[in-house]
This record gives sequence, C-alpha cells and structure tokens, in this order.
Amino acid sequence: VLDSHTSHIASKFTEIKQKNDKRTGKMLEENPKEIKTGDASLCILKPTKPMDVETFKQYAPLGRFAVRDMKQTVAVGVIKSVCKGESTGKSTKTADKAAKAK
Repeated sequence: VLDSHTSHIASKFTEIKQKNDKRTGKMLEENPKEIKTGDASLCILKPTKPMDVETFKQYAPLGRFAVRDMKQTVAVGVIKSVCKGESTGKSTKTADKAAKAK
C-alpha cells in the first residue's frame, strides 16, 4: 500500500531504475535485480487507482510517500516525477461525483 498525505492506495513496483549511494546520491548500479534493506534506489510505482500527488520540489507534503506491507513500513521516499495517464483502475465515489458535476 502506498501512503501519500491522506491517501492509501495499493500500488505495484513496476521497475527498479537504479541503485544509488545513500550519502552522495550517485548511481551505483543501473537496472538492479533487487534492493536490500538500507539501500537507496529510484523506482517506478504504479497505483491501482487514480492518486493525487505532486513532485517533492513543487509541493513537499504531497511529494513524500511511504510503502507499507501488513502495517509495517517497507520504504519511504520522495516523488521525483509524475506521469499522468489514463486511469485503468476503479475510481472513488468522490471522484465519480466530481466528474459528474463538471
């Protein structure tokens, strides 16, 4: 589950782009097969439902996230970029009402 601000939406790690040094931020490995506890990385996450987030530079509170599994925090980080696309999953009731109002 990806938690960002007040939203809690199931998400999937689609790709691990690179593994970085925790202190300097320099790239250590490109397209690693796995990351371990304590590693820093750049990953692509895809939520199952539409989600309101911003990049950390634009608006910090909406640019932070936590990944939780069984109520235990697995990963934390900041959002570097956002790819806006067509929503393929279900939308919430509030989103449906907002769309009808327009």
